[in-house]
Amino acid sequence: MDSRKIILLVGALIVAAITAFMARSLLTGGSAPQAGAVTAAAAPIDGPEVLVATRALPVGTILDATALKFQPWPKELVDNAYFIKKDTDLKSLQGTVVRNAITAGAPVTQGALVKPGDRGFLAAALGAGMRAVTVPVSAQTGVAGFVFPGDRIDLVLTQTVPGGGDGPPLKVAETILRNLRVLATDQRTDNTTGEDGKTVVRTFSNVTLEATPKIAEKIAVAQTLGAISLSLRSIADNNSELEEAIANGDIKVPEGNDPKAEKAMMLQVASQPQSGNSTLATGADVSRFQRRTVPGKPAEALGGPQGPGGPVGPGGYPGAAVPQGPVVRIARGNTVTEVPVGGKK
Repeated sequence: MDSRKIILLVGALIVAAITAFMARSLLTGGSAPQAGAVTAAAAPIDGPEVLVATRALPVGTILDATALKFQPWPKELVDNAYFIKKDTDLKSLQGTVVRNAITAGAPVTQGALVKPGDRGFLAAALGAGMRAVTVPVSAQTGVAGFVFPGDRIDLVLTQTVPGGGDGPPLKVAETILRNLRVLATDQRTDNTTGEDGKTVVRTFSNVTLEATPKIAEKIAVAQTLGAISLSLRSIADNNSELEEAIANGDIKVPEGNDPKAEKAMMLQVASQPQSGNSTLATGADVSRFQRRTVPGKPAEALGGPQGPGGPVGPGGYPGAAVPQGPVVRIARGNTVTEVPVGGKK
């Protein structure tokens, strides 16, 4: 056989063998190696650490340890008004109040915060249209000092109602106001922490609350009626009150699925003081030996004061004492008398 034909035959066999091998590889699931995506490492920020907000801080927010943190910032974008880590004591900023709204992740400027003792501090802590009211409390009525600035509380009024009878007076406790924000305890607006980092619990004799003008009037009157106690609220109470506010029409549910509108609605419920629809408990709810209603006047006093011709009957007209059982009322001019059924005129 010609050598040239032999070479061509061998070459054809080699090509056929390679083609068969490649076809088998494709049928058995073999795949060509894939290039993996290479994630470029983020370039480190060349600049000092500045103070930023960990969450959105609206006007009037009382800052705590979780509201701020230090974060590297490009040195060409650092402003002189920023808080630099090496020159800032983070603990000294706890209890300060936000004067200008700060978005989450934005640097905190020195002009955006008001420190306790500065002029206009309390006014900056108040929301729009709100007032500050101070209420005297004791260790028992102040939750033993476990109320801190920024907490939400209810106000409970305890009073004694004597009525007009000789029986024991009515004792009653009534929740008159709800969801009031605590601005300060005595003259402190921050939560003091000890060396172990835990919040120090201290008793106080006065608590300053944020209220609407109408609620401020109610608090002023309540202090003259009886003793006022604080009732600390749970953070989870907002969900049930949201449903109640929607049912009453106090809160308008936003249309569509707008997360920002829903967040604004929740914030409105969480920051809105509430009055009306008060709940109460009387002495009879606690002890069977106490009253449930205000004591009434005795039977001999129902006819009113004594007149020159005898006891004064109902309506202020002279007549006999109030009889027992069915009566007939007889009017002669301006004189009204009541005669028992079967008696003489």
